[in-house]
Amino acid sequence: MAELVAAQLRDDILSGRIKEGDVLPSQDTLLAEFGVSPPALREAIHLLETDGLISVRRGNMGGAVVHLPSADRTAHIISMVLQSRSATPADVSGALMHLEPICAGMCAARDDRMTEVVPYLQAEITQQTAQFDNTSRYVPNARRFHEAIVSRCGNEPMILLIGSLELIWSAHESSVWSDDGDPMHDKTMRAALRDHQKIVDAIRDGNEARAVRLAKDHLSAARHNTLAVGADKTIEAKLISNAQ
Repeated sequence: MAELVAAQLRDDILSGRIKEGDVLPSQDTLLAEFGVSPPALREAIHLLETDGLISVRRGNMGGAVVHLPSADRTAHIISMVLQSRSATPADVSGALMHLEPICAGMCAARDDRMTEVVPYLQAEITQQTAQFDNTSRYVPNARRFHEAIVSRCGNEPMILLIGSLELIWSAHESSVWSDDGDPMHDKTMRAALRDHQKIVDAIRDGNEARAVRLAKDHLSAARHNTLAVGADKTIEAKLISNAQ
């Protein structure tokens, strides 16, 4: 019975009938609605908590608060699985080397790229340029550009799955190029910024093949620098938790 109640509430959340931030009805209301015992209802609530779809608040203002699934939570789960399998940042980088350029090509192939892709990527470059001398902002700004390429490719499964890998890589990259770690050279940063603009230009022109090739070449150089510095590191799920 607990599974059946959890399945119905899960469907209500995922279908949008129950919204992000809503509080589930009271225990008495749910007991009357589903006709189950209190232990079965408590188990159903626990199952939804385990899914990450609700968090239970205690006290007078308590209740089960609804949370929609997110890329951050997906990335955290994937990072835990990768850590349990002793996967390395090089493994994640290798996957992205194949997958992210596909997203760049998909961006270039979009008929609505001039409104749904190019302005967003160009805005990221504008911010990178404006904050270029602030070295602490370089890695987060560069990361946002790559995440924007994925998020604007137009395919939801790819956005979620590749976006999760982007978050895992970004957490590792931030740990390598932190203020307490190794500084990134000015020459490297300027070359990356030029690469970003070339990728946007290819997407603007609708040149899918060029966008893919430029993205591959850029990732090869950029990720090589990070892996060279952080060669002794492994995937750590706590880095995703700390970033949330």
